[in-house]
Amino acid sequence: MSEAPKIQNGEVKQEKPDSNHGSNSGGSQETTRQDSIERIMLRKQKVYQLPRNQKLTKLSMYSSCQANECRCSGWKTPEENRHKDVEVDYCPDFAEECRNPNCKHSLETHIQHLGDITEEQMNELLGAIVDVENLYMSMLRETDTDTKKVYAYLFRLLRQCILTRTQAVIRGPLGDPPFEQPSISKAVTNFVLHKYGHLHQSELDSMTDVAKTFLHCLNHWNFEAPSARQDLVNQEDVSNYKINYTRWLVFCHVPAFCSSLRHFETSIVFGRTLLKAVYQYVYQQLLTRCKIERDRMPPEKRIMLTQLPKFLEALKQEVVNEDSPIWSPNFKPAASLLLHKSKRQHDGSTLAGAGKKLGDAKRYKKESDCEDLSDEVVARALKRINDSNYSSRAEVVFPPNAPRDEAAKAEENRREIEFHVVGNSLTKPVTKQSMLWLLGLHSVFAHQLPGMPREYISQLVFDPKHKTLALIKEGRPIGGICFRTFVSQGFTEIVFCAVTSSEQVKGYGTHLMNHLKDYSTQRGIKHFLTYADEFAIGYFKKQGFSKDIKVARHVYAGFIKEYEGATLMHCELHPSLIYTQFSSVIRKQKEIVKELITQRQQEVQKVHPGLTCFKEGVRSIPIESIPGLREVGWRPTFRAQRTARPLEESADPDKLANALSGVLNAVRMHTSAWPFLKPVNQAEVPDYYDHIKYPMDLKTMTERLKNKYYVTRRLFMADMARIFTNCRLYNSPETEYYRCANTLDRYFQTKMKEIGLWDK
Repeated sequence: MSEAPKIQNGEVKQEKPDSNHGSNSGGSQETTRQDSIERIMLRKQKVYQLPRNQKLTKLSMYSSCQANECRCSGWKTPEENRHKDVEVDYCPDFAEECRNPNCKHSLETHIQHLGDITEEQMNELLGAIVDVENLYMSMLRETDTDTKKVYAYLFRLLRQCILTRTQAVIRGPLGDPPFEQPSISKAVTNFVLHKYGHLHQSELDSMTDVAKTFLHCLNHWNFEAPSARQDLVNQEDVSNYKINYTRWLVFCHVPAFCSSLRHFETSIVFGRTLLKAVYQYVYQQLLTRCKIERDRMPPEKRIMLTQLPKFLEALKQEVVNEDSPIWSPNFKPAASLLLHKSKRQHDGSTLAGAGKKLGDAKRYKKESDCEDLSDEVVARALKRINDSNYSSRAEVVFPPNAPRDEAAKAEENRREIEFHVVGNSLTKPVTKQSMLWLLGLHSVFAHQLPGMPREYISQLVFDPKHKTLALIKEGRPIGGICFRTFVSQGFTEIVFCAVTSSEQVKGYGTHLMNHLKDYSTQRGIKHFLTYADEFAIGYFKKQGFSKDIKVARHVYAGFIKEYEGATLMHCELHPSLIYTQFSSVIRKQKEIVKELITQRQQEVQKVHPGLTCFKEGVRSIPIESIPGLREVGWRPTFRAQRTARPLEESADPDKLANALSGVLNAVRMHTSAWPFLKPVNQAEVPDYYDHIKYPMDLKTMTERLKNKYYVTRRLFMADMARIFTNCRLYNSPETEYYRCANTLDRYFQTKMKEIGLWDK
C-alpha cells in the first residue's frame, strides 16, 4: 500500500482505504481492512503533530476566503509550489496569494477566522479533512454507480461540515439506527438459547463462541452492491436491499475508516430483512473459509470451526422461517431451559419430597411476607454461582452492561498492567525508575492534552507537591492521573487525566480513577475536585463526578487554580467502598438474587391443568379459585362492602342489565341523542374512520346489552363515554354535534346517579 499523499489544489493523492464490497471479510481481507484503518489513524496522528502554521495552511485549503464578495472555497497553492506537500516540507508565507484567478487573496485572508481556534478543535477539523480525502479517493476508484453516489453524498456532507465547523449529522429518508427490531445480534442470542439451551454447559459455551464468531464476521463483512446481486429477481426485494445497502454504507462501512461519522455495528442496527437478503452468500463463503482455515487454526479454535457448519445450517432454517420465535420481540427462553441445570441436581427427589417443599413454602408465606432469607439459603446460592460450571442462561451470549473496567481488572490480575503512585521530591532521593516514569507521563499528557502548554505540564508533573497515579504496561507508562492532595481541606484536586490514544477504550480510564479513589479513601480524603473542559465532562460524569458542588467554596477557593472555559466538577467518596471491587460486588449480588429467584421458582414450579369451566357455560370465577395462584404467594385484597349501591357487579346480573337497559332507553329518547343513534355512515363522512379508531354508537350498545356483554357497570359507562369522546375529538366546539355530546353526557350522568351506579 502506498504512502498517504494529500489533497492539494483539488488533486487527491492519498492512501487507499478498503472498499472492496463484493469480497469476503475473513482472513487477509479483514487484515487488509484493519491495516488501512491503522494507516489512516497514523496519518491523522502525524497531521495532529504538525506545527500550528502548517495546520492552518492545511485548513486554509478547505476554508472559504473571508474577503468580501469572494466565492473562493479554499486556498490554492501557488503554481511554483504545487509539487510540495504541506504535511511534509511546505509551510508557505501567510502573504502568499491564492492561485485561483478569481480570488488572488492571501493565505492569511483564508484563515483569519481561525485565529481563536483551540488545538483540540483544530485537530478535529484536520481529522475530518483526512476523512474527506479518503472519501474522495474511494469515490474516484468506485465503479458501482449506487456506491459512488453514497460516497459523493458523504464527501459533500463532510466538506460542508468543515466549512461551517459543525458536527456531521446524517438526515434524510434513510432514517436513524436501529432500523429493525429485534436486531440480528438479539436474534442470534435468542437462537442460541432456543436451539442449544438444553445442552451441557461446556457444549453451550462452545455454541456461544460460534455465535460470537458469526456476528464478528457479519460486522466486518463487505456486502455486494445491488447491481451485483443477480439473485434478487423480486422488485420488492431489490428495493429493500438497495435501501439497506445504502444504510450499511452510510452508518457501518464508511464510518469504520472515517471517524468523523458515527459508527454502528451491522448486527446491532439491522434485523431480519438484511440478514435474510445476504445469508445465503455469507453462509456459502463462511463454509468455504472453514475448510481453508481449519488446518491452520490452533486445536481450541479448530473445535469451534467444526461446530460452525452445523450452527449455520440450523440458523438458516430460522432465518427463512416466517414464524421462527427468535425474531419475536417478546422472545423468552422456556422456563425449563432456565431451570434445566437446577433440576438435574434434584432428579433423585421423590414426589413426597417435592410436596414437602411446597408445603414448607406455604407455611413460610403464612408466617411472614417480609421475612429475611436464612443464611443457609444464601450460602447455598453463593456456592452455586461460585461453581465453575455456573452461567446465567439469560446472558449467555452477550452479557449486558458489562463494567467498563472489567477487561482492565483482568489484565491487572494477569500482571499485564500495574499501577504506581510516583512523584518528585526535594527532601529524599527519587529512584531512576520513578523519574523515567515521570518523563513518560509528561510525554503522555503533552500528546493527549495539546491545549496545555508543555512548560505548564512539566511544572506540575515534576512539582514535589503533586503526585501522579501511573498506569504501567510493558514497563512504560501509557496513562495516568496527576493530582494534588490538600489534606487540611479534605479534598484532592485532579489536574491531568489521560491515556495514550492507542490504548483508549479499554477501560483503563475507569480503572485508573477507581485506583485513585481507593488511594484517597485510605488516607481519609472524601472529595475530588477538578476543572473539566467540554471534551472531558462526559468522562468525569461516568466516574461519578457532578457539576453540583457539595463542598463549600471557602474550602477550595484560593487552593486550586481556576481555568477559563472549563467546568468545576465534584465527586464525593464513600469511605466504606472499595471502588476497584465495586462493580464486581454489585454483579455478585445481582447473581445471588437471580439464583435465589431460580431456586424459588424450582420450589413452586408445577404445571396445573387448564380451566375447562368456561366451555361449560360459566361466565366468571373468583380469582382465588385459579389453581396454583395461592401457592406462589398471591393473596386477595379485601375491600369494604359498599351498601350505597345495590346494583354492584357482584349483584344479580339480570337486575343490573334491567337497570342499564332503562338508562340506555332514556338516553336514546333524549332530544340531543339524534347524532349518536347509529354508526356514522362512511359514505357521508369519508374521513371519519381515519380519525376515529374505536367508534361507538347507541345502536351498537343496545345490541351489546341484548347479548349480555355488559357484565359490569364500568363496561357500560366506558362505551357511553367513548361516544362523547369521539364526537368531541372529530368535531369543533362550536358545532351542533359538540353541544349535543355535552348535553347528553350530563343527562347520562344524572340517570346513572338516580339508580346509584355513578361514583366518579
